[in-house]
Amino acid sequence: MSERLTVTELNTRVKELFGSSPGLNGVWVVGEISNFKLYSSGHSYFTIKDAGSEIRAVMFKSARSRIDFAPGDSMKIEAFGHLDLYVERGSYQFIVESMKKSGIGDLYQRYEALKMKLEAEGLFKTERKRKLPQYPRTIGVVTSPTGAVIHDILTTTRRLFPVDILLAPAQVQGEGAARSIVAGIELLNRAGVDVIIVGRGGGSLEDLWAFNEEPVVRAIVASRVPVISSVGHETDFTLADFAADMRAPTPTGAAQMAVRDRAEIHRQLNDCTLRMNKALAAVTERMRARFNSVDAKLSPRRAQERIDYLGMKLDDLSSRASSAVRDRVSVMHRRLLTVEGRPEPALKATIQRKRGAAELLLARVEPAMRAVCVNNRYREQKVSVRLDALNPYSVLDRGYSFVAGPDGRAVTSVKGLAVGSHITVRMRDGKAEADITDREEYQ
Repeated sequence: MSERLTVTELNTRVKELFGSSPGLNGVWVVGEISNFKLYSSGHSYFTIKDAGSEIRAVMFKSARSRIDFAPGDSMKIEAFGHLDLYVERGSYQFIVESMKKSGIGDLYQRYEALKMKLEAEGLFKTERKRKLPQYPRTIGVVTSPTGAVIHDILTTTRRLFPVDILLAPAQVQGEGAARSIVAGIELLNRAGVDVIIVGRGGGSLEDLWAFNEEPVVRAIVASRVPVISSVGHETDFTLADFAADMRAPTPTGAAQMAVRDRAEIHRQLNDCTLRMNKALAAVTERMRARFNSVDAKLSPRRAQERIDYLGMKLDDLSSRASSAVRDRVSVMHRRLLTVEGRPEPALKATIQRKRGAAELLLARVEPAMRAVCVNNRYREQKVSVRLDALNPYSVLDRGYSFVAGPDGRAVTSVKGLAVGSHITVRMRDGKAEADITDREEYQ
């Protein structure tokens, strides 16, 4: 009868078989490291591969402390150790006890060579990069339709600022992936999107290799719209990242670069509105003060008050001049009478001289008075003419009219009128009341 074993018992026997086989213990394995991961425990998990096959490998913390370099992807190594079976999963793996460098991986050498070539052509220059549109309407995405990239982008844009998302499904790994990515970029350019996001999740150098292909890099550079690259994790750098206009560490970061947060936009709009209202209020207040000043100067009532004041001043000067002449003549007349009452002949001659002088003075004063009065009257006429010219009502005699708003102030622009508002139209011989039924602004 055949022996019956549990899965655990079977895997345990295989593990013992591996441990007792000389050909699977104490051997050197030559290959290239891929998918290298170092955990906080200090243990390293990776794959050793060559052109035809690959094997999972583990290097525990104690073994890692015995090597003098930091292992990484694409590094060619020679690993010493033994084959073991992980009973819980039934998978075998190579336990690395020691390791030494053997050279640089072929893929990494190809990566560096192509990078130098494209960099020499100027495809990675910063001055070639384009700015992203501030408010895109449509964002194109080149990625796998089933991966987490498109889900993260949709979730982020919906939260920040909803836009149209146009997906160009593409193969992002394996043979034919580069052609698929290039086709997606060209399709979205023809569709007229505003910005393109090209990306995929993390992986090894081999998994991300499609984004190191020359056709993909040149398609990104030739794109008519800006391209954001979001390939792998934050520590992964592909040639597509160097060629893109912007590089995002994650798909969520790419979406945040492509659209703005509407809450931030609202804050900026509110701030601009507040500043604009303050500036408008200040300008309006300055214009109102200037208008009031001009209106006060051109007021007909103020003009008439000015004329009346100048007339009063002229009357006062004329009165003072006449009074001064009368006083002077009276003094001279009293002196004359005093002299005429004296009997001396010599005094009579003096009186005659004084009388002649008085008559001469009177003859000179009268023309001077007339000249002063004429000059004052001329000045009064000039002031009156100037005030009439400044009087806004004087133009009414030439066929114009004066329009006042509900507050009695002059209306100088149709922008100050609203349909249904009341106005007063003053003309040469009267005024008329009217309501605004329609208005039209001239450009």
